[in-house]
Amino acid sequence: MKENDIILEVKDLTVSFDGRKVVDGVSYTLRRGRTMGIVGESGSGKSVSTMAIMGLLPTGKHCQVGGSIRFFGNGDGGEELVGKNEDEMRSFRGNRIAMIFQEPMTSLNPVQKCGAQVVEMLQLHEHVDYDEARRRTLELFNEVLLPRPEQIFDSYPHEISGGQKQRVMIAMALINHPDIVIADEPTTALDVTVQKTILQLLRQLQQKHDIAVIFITHDLGVIAQVADEIVVMYHGKIVEQGEAYPILHAPQHPYTKGLLACRPPLQGRPKRLPTVEDFMQGDHRSAIEERQKSGGDREKETPLLSVRHLDVTYTLEKSIFGKPLKQLKAVDDISFDVYRGETLGLVGESGCGKTTLGRALLRLVEQSSGQVVFDGRRLDSLSRSEMRQLRRRMQIIFQDPYSSLNPRLTVGQTLMEPLVSHRLLSDNNARRTKVLDLMERVGLSPDWIDRYPHEFSGGQRQRICIARALVLNPELVICDESVSALDVSVQAQVLNLLNELKEQFNYTYIFISHDLSVVHFLSDRIMVMRQGRLVELDDADRLFQHPTDNYTKTLLDAIPRIE
Repeated sequence: MKENDIILEVKDLTVSFDGRKVVDGVSYTLRRGRTMGIVGESGSGKSVSTMAIMGLLPTGKHCQVGGSIRFFGNGDGGEELVGKNEDEMRSFRGNRIAMIFQEPMTSLNPVQKCGAQVVEMLQLHEHVDYDEARRRTLELFNEVLLPRPEQIFDSYPHEISGGQKQRVMIAMALINHPDIVIADEPTTALDVTVQKTILQLLRQLQQKHDIAVIFITHDLGVIAQVADEIVVMYHGKIVEQGEAYPILHAPQHPYTKGLLACRPPLQGRPKRLPTVEDFMQGDHRSAIEERQKSGGDREKETPLLSVRHLDVTYTLEKSIFGKPLKQLKAVDDISFDVYRGETLGLVGESGCGKTTLGRALLRLVEQSSGQVVFDGRRLDSLSRSEMRQLRRRMQIIFQDPYSSLNPRLTVGQTLMEPLVSHRLLSDNNARRTKVLDLMERVGLSPDWIDRYPHEFSGGQRQRICIARALVLNPELVICDESVSALDVSVQAQVLNLLNELKEQFNYTYIFISHDLSVVHFLSDRIMVMRQGRLVELDDADRLFQHPTDNYTKTLLDAIPRIE
């Protein structure tokens, strides 16, 4: 077949759940050897439309799939996939059309070794013996650049890193030489450096094996690295589609313009990021005001937080007598200061110790040595009750808004709980009034006070987490990857909110992330960590434009760019 031969044709695809259309009239053609990027926010229908191709949607009266999906991989006039039963679809799945899912930790079987899971895919479709399946799996592990293939073959998913798990997922998708690979947000949870490597790997494997790829994401910066064609989806419909270059450099639809504009810029630091809503309503500003740096000569000020020679060590293995045999230094001799009213960005890859450091600053993780001084008080000298009182002034916003909220508590109960726990305000009526006011400040309707977490979107849940951290009027707020799980449009809204609250209440932030473009937008200074150690600390603009450490340069080079 020629490179531009059609391998898949989707016509007027509709998907409805209980009569509500979530995919509405989607049509496109996919050609062999090409990558089609499907872009849109959560809820736009991009993942559901590809689940229909795989036949993975629930069957029955609650889910109806209409339209046509024709597969041309057999060299004939095409085979209709809509309407095929489970047994018929099984011969296509994994064999002719494979899928790489977003979260490898939940997609891989935690009680089965990595190699066995890939071998199972091969034996299911090709009926080869175990030795042959193992040999081919190890060959593919080498091809997807997994280090120590034989060791990883015999490892469980929890024993390898996120990037390695994603490579195992890629190997599983390619083991049967499929015609089409659907990659559903395969790099969203990865560090920018690992993301760059995975994107390059996918491109190389696609060209080598002449595979057609459907790449799903919310980030047009990522799509710019991989896609030949782009489909932009909004509320279940396609609003723009065509070759990648014209869409990325001269988008026509306001929604596409908004997705491009709400990514933190690599040059300059605006006071406010544009959002998709601005573009959809037609009232976005053509000129964005540059943000002023907070503070002047910090060296003359007394730090709010002072950290000196901080170590955090974990014991990995003990003898039968309790003596440590194997230890890991997660934080290694870290020293820095944080001043009132500033935002200190903290960046580094997964496993560098940045989350451990953030938690050690609040004594959620106990330090091994060194000292942390908050407003003149050494934290390691405080009793449990004294530390409890001090935590009113130091709060944390966790990464995952799904798992950090109690599903059994309403929003009102969640936000009132810290006030009750610290015995603040006179009664529950006064606390409710404060909660209602705070909900308005973070962009949540007061009418939602009696709703439960499952009734909110991801961005709204994160706003609840922000409100919970701020309800005690803290002086220091640690944001631990608090926007990494959000769509770029929702991320822009939350970053704007954090900046507005900081200006209004003079909060001090430590903002932890692996994304340097996000940290650069929000921060006054940036601190870079690698393998538990501090490698660079400088003014945000200066570090971004003139990094001195090679590791910082690597992180900057890995930021997805639209060129």
